[in-house]
Amino acid sequence: MLDKTNGGFLITKIKQIQGRIFEKLLIEQGISQFNGAQGRILFVLWNEDNIPIKELANKTGLAKTTLTSMLDRLEQSGHIRRVYDAADRRTVRIKLTETTINLKEQYDEVSVKMSEIFYEGFEDEEIIAFEGSLDKILHNLEKAE
Repeated sequence: MLDKTNGGFLITKIKQIQGRIFEKLLIEQGISQFNGAQGRILFVLWNEDNIPIKELANKTGLAKTTLTSMLDRLEQSGHIRRVYDAADRRTVRIKLTETTINLKEQYDEVSVKMSEIFYEGFEDEEIIAFEGSLDKILHNLEKAE
C-alpha cells in the first residue's frame, strides 16, 4: 500500500462541494421545502415508499438518532407521515405525502443535472470503474464498522 493517500480527504471535500451545488440546484428548480440531506431520505422513499425506519436508516446510511430528528422535521413540514405497521404495531413505517410524491419529477431533474456535472469529461468505462471502486471502499468501511 502507498505511504500516503488522500482518498478520505478527497471524498470529504467532494461531498461538501457537491452538497453546496446540489442545494443551489434544488433552489433553482424551485424546491426549497427540504435540503439535500433530507432529499436523500426522500430519494429512498420515492424508490420504495412505506418502509420501516430501520430499513430507511440502512438505505440512507444515517444513524437512527440522526434519521429520527430529520424525520421529525420532514413530518412537521408535511413531507412524510409515520404510520404503524398493521401486522406489528411496534414497527413504524415512513410514508410520503401526496405533495412530496409530486415533487419527484423536479427532484429527478436536479439529480440528472448533478450527474452531468459530476461526470463531465468521463467515458462510460471510467464511470463504471470509478463507481466500482467506490462500492469496494463502501464495502470495506461497512465491514470495518
